[in-house]
Amino acid sequence: MTDPADEAPQDPSAFELVGGEARVRELVDRFYDLMDLEPEFAGLRAMHPQTLDGSRDKLFWFLCGWLGGPDHYIERFGHPRLRARHMPFGIASSERDQWLCCMAWAMVDIGLPEVLRERLLESFFATADWMRNRRG
Repeated sequence: MTDPADEAPQDPSAFELVGGEARVRELVDRFYDLMDLEPEFAGLRAMHPQTLDGSRDKLFWFLCGWLGGPDHYIERFGHPRLRARHMPFGIASSERDQWLCCMAWAMVDIGLPEVLRERLLESFFATADWMRNRRG
Protein backbone atom coordinates (compact mmCIF):
# COMPACT_ATOMS: atom_id res chain seq x y z
CA MET A 1 0.00 0.00 0.00
CA THR A 2 1.27 3.51 -0.83
CA ASP A 3 1.97 5.85 2.05
CA PRO A 4 -0.09 9.06 1.54
CA ALA A 5 2.91 11.07 2.77
CA ASP A 6 4.83 9.87 -0.29
CA GLU A 7 2.21 11.51 -2.50
CA ALA A 8 2.06 14.82 -0.62
CA PRO A 9 3.15 17.75 -2.75
CA GLN A 10 6.60 19.05 -1.92
CA ASP A 11 7.32 22.73 -1.51
CA PRO A 12 9.50 23.97 -4.36
CA SER A 13 13.18 24.32 -3.56
CA ALA A 14 14.89 27.70 -3.65
CA PHE A 15 16.57 26.44 -6.83
CA GLU A 16 13.16 25.98 -8.44
CA LEU A 17 11.89 29.31 -7.10
CA VAL A 18 14.92 31.11 -8.56
CA GLY A 19 14.18 29.50 -11.92
CA GLY A 20 16.68 26.67 -12.33
CA GLU A 21 20.16 26.59 -13.78
CA ALA A 22 19.68 29.34 -16.36
CA ARG A 23 18.54 31.81 -13.72
CA VAL A 24 21.26 30.80 -11.25
CA ARG A 25 23.81 31.41 -14.03
CA GLU A 26 22.19 34.79 -14.73
CA LEU A 27 22.42 35.68 -11.04
CA VAL A 28 26.08 34.65 -10.80
CA ASP A 29 27.00 36.49 -13.99
CA ARG A 30 25.28 39.67 -12.81
CA PHE A 31 26.98 39.35 -9.40
CA TYR A 32 30.45 39.17 -10.96
CA ASP A 33 29.64 41.87 -13.52
CA LEU A 34 28.69 44.22 -10.69
CA MET A 35 31.77 43.26 -8.70
CA ASP A 36 33.91 44.07 -11.71
CA LEU A 37 32.16 47.36 -12.53
CA GLU A 38 31.16 49.05 -9.29
CA PRO A 39 33.81 50.89 -7.21
CA GLU A 40 32.04 50.04 -3.95
CA PHE A 41 33.01 46.38 -4.49
CA ALA A 42 36.71 47.07 -5.15
CA GLY A 43 37.84 45.39 -1.92
CA LEU A 44 35.91 42.27 -2.78
CA ARG A 45 37.09 42.32 -6.39
CA ALA A 46 40.73 42.55 -5.25
CA MET A 47 40.37 39.18 -3.52
CA HIS A 48 39.64 37.47 -6.85
CA PRO A 49 41.84 36.47 -9.78
CA GLN A 50 42.28 38.87 -12.70
CA THR A 51 39.87 36.85 -14.82
CA LEU A 52 36.64 35.80 -13.16
CA ASP A 53 35.66 32.86 -15.37
CA GLY A 54 36.72 30.21 -12.85
CA SER A 55 35.09 32.11 -9.98
CA ARG A 56 31.86 32.41 -11.96
CA ASP A 57 31.77 28.68 -12.63
CA LYS A 58 32.56 27.70 -9.05
CA LEU A 59 29.90 29.99 -7.57
CA PHE A 60 27.36 28.78 -10.14
CA TRP A 61 28.13 25.13 -9.38
CA PHE A 62 28.02 25.77 -5.64
CA LEU A 63 24.80 27.80 -5.68
CA CYS A 64 22.96 25.21 -7.76
CA GLY A 65 23.45 22.65 -4.99
CA TRP A 66 23.14 25.09 -2.10
CA LEU A 67 19.76 26.20 -3.42
CA GLY A 68 18.53 22.60 -3.65
CA GLY A 69 19.36 21.80 -7.26
CA PRO A 70 22.06 19.62 -8.83
CA ASP A 71 25.26 19.13 -6.82
CA HIS A 72 27.63 20.23 -9.59
CA TYR A 73 30.23 21.55 -7.14
CA ILE A 74 30.32 18.40 -5.00
CA GLU A 75 30.57 16.21 -8.12
CA ARG A 76 33.66 18.15 -9.19
CA PHE A 77 35.41 18.98 -5.92
CA GLY A 78 33.76 17.09 -3.06
CA HIS A 79 32.40 18.78 0.03
CA PRO A 80 32.55 22.58 -0.33
CA ARG A 81 34.38 23.15 3.00
CA LEU A 82 33.61 26.84 2.49
CA ARG A 83 35.35 28.20 5.54
CA ALA A 84 38.52 26.20 4.93
CA ARG A 85 38.61 27.15 1.23
CA HIS A 86 38.22 30.84 2.08
CA MET A 87 40.69 30.87 4.99
CA PRO A 88 43.59 32.20 2.84
CA PHE A 89 41.56 35.37 2.23
CA GLY A 90 41.16 38.02 4.91
CA ILE A 91 37.40 38.27 5.30
CA ALA A 92 36.12 40.85 7.75
CA SER A 93 32.74 42.52 8.08
CA SER A 94 33.50 44.92 5.22
CA GLU A 95 34.16 42.08 2.75
CA ARG A 96 31.10 40.21 4.02
CA ASP A 97 28.98 43.32 3.55
CA GLN A 98 30.35 43.99 0.06
CA TRP A 99 29.55 40.40 -0.95
CA LEU A 100 26.02 40.65 0.44
CA CYS A 101 25.38 44.05 -1.14
CA CYS A 102 26.64 42.84 -4.51
CA MET A 103 24.46 39.71 -4.32
CA ALA A 104 21.41 41.73 -3.22
CA TRP A 105 21.92 44.11 -6.14
CA ALA A 106 22.31 41.18 -8.57
CA MET A 107 19.08 39.59 -7.30
CA VAL A 108 17.21 42.86 -7.90
CA ASP A 109 18.75 43.29 -11.35
CA ILE A 110 17.66 39.86 -12.55
CA GLY A 111 14.16 40.43 -11.20
CA LEU A 112 13.84 37.93 -8.36
CA PRO A 113 10.67 38.55 -6.33
CA GLU A 114 11.19 40.55 -3.14
CA VAL A 115 10.02 37.75 -0.83
CA LEU A 116 12.50 35.35 -2.40
CA ARG A 117 15.29 37.94 -2.28
CA GLU A 118 14.69 38.49 1.44
CA ARG A 119 14.66 34.75 2.14
CA LEU A 120 17.88 34.21 0.20
CA LEU A 121 19.60 37.23 1.72
CA GLU A 122 18.94 35.88 5.23
CA SER A 123 20.58 32.59 4.27
CA PHE A 124 23.42 34.33 2.44
CA PHE A 125 24.04 36.51 5.51
CA ALA A 126 24.33 33.49 7.81
CA THR A 127 26.86 31.86 5.50
CA ALA A 128 28.80 35.04 4.74
CA ASP A 129 28.97 35.99 8.41
CA TRP A 130 30.34 32.55 9.27
CA MET A 131 33.08 33.05 6.64
CA ARG A 132 34.61 36.01 8.49
CA ASN A 133 38.12 35.15 9.67
CA ARG A 134 39.47 38.50 10.81
CA ARG A 135 38.25 41.45 12.83
CA GLY A 136 37.09 44.65 11.31
